[in-house]
Amino acid sequence: MREVLALISHHGYSFVVLAVFLEAIGMPVPAALALLAAGAASALGILRPGMVLLTAIPAMMLGDTLLFVLGRWTGWTLLGLLCRIAANPESCILRSAESFYKRGRITLVIAKFVPGINTMAPPLAGSMNMRPGQFLWLDFLGASLYVVAYCGLGFLFSGFVEIIARGFHAVGRGTEWLLIAAVGVYIAYYARLYWKQRKFRVVPRIPVQELARKLAGEDVSNLLIVDVRSHGYYDSGASRIRGSIRLEPNNLQSAIKDLSKGKEIYLYCT
Repeated sequence: MREVLALISHHGYSFVVLAVFLEAIGMPVPAALALLAAGAASALGILRPGMVLLTAIPAMMLGDTLLFVLGRWTGWTLLGLLCRIAANPESCILRSAESFYKRGRITLVIAKFVPGINTMAPPLAGSMNMRPGQFLWLDFLGASLYVVAYCGLGFLFSGFVEIIARGFHAVGRGTEWLLIAAVGVYIAYYARLYWKQRKFRVVPRIPVQELARKLAGEDVSNLLIVDVRSHGYYDSGASRIRGSIRLEPNNLQSAIKDLSKGKEIYLYCT
């Protein structure tokens, strides 16, 4: 924390802008820590509170808008890329889509406070063809709430932040080794999780032509085609493959019980 305060003292608003922008586009940068330090620096007279808000909120919205536009152009390709570091990329995407399914567009307002959803929400909104004006308004509310919350905490507890900074400085080398050990444990945990979930990273697929030949055969009674396109890409009037059934992917746990285990089941999604 002491180093963060020193950076803000020397580089001012540019450090805060860079931190929130990088976090917004998915980089592992602790924007919340930078905002806490900026709030504390404002209370100590190093920065002006109004200027912090006027620079941090647009910077965060700029990063979100960039992902929104890319999500609109690339669909779920960008979502898959952002989830690539997850142990199970497809469940990473599904969790984000499920948040939209349950909470609707209000997800954009609270997404910044939810790890795993914060970076995914803007490109997911873009891939679902949300109107740009609506996205900008909701993203403005979300970015403002996030920036004001953490800057406000830093401002109110500036004395406590300063005590923490002095404590880190006093402990010195021991703190650095503790942080290194914590990072090592974090990496080891995700490496173990990645290894356990590796079998789920490969989804068995069938070429369209092969399935078409099966459907053109004489006996199709043992085949079942299931439409599991995600919320936002499907509505009641959407076209489906002839003979297929519709299952909402967010309700698969209950719906899967009704599927016949004596049939060959083929799923198609977004």
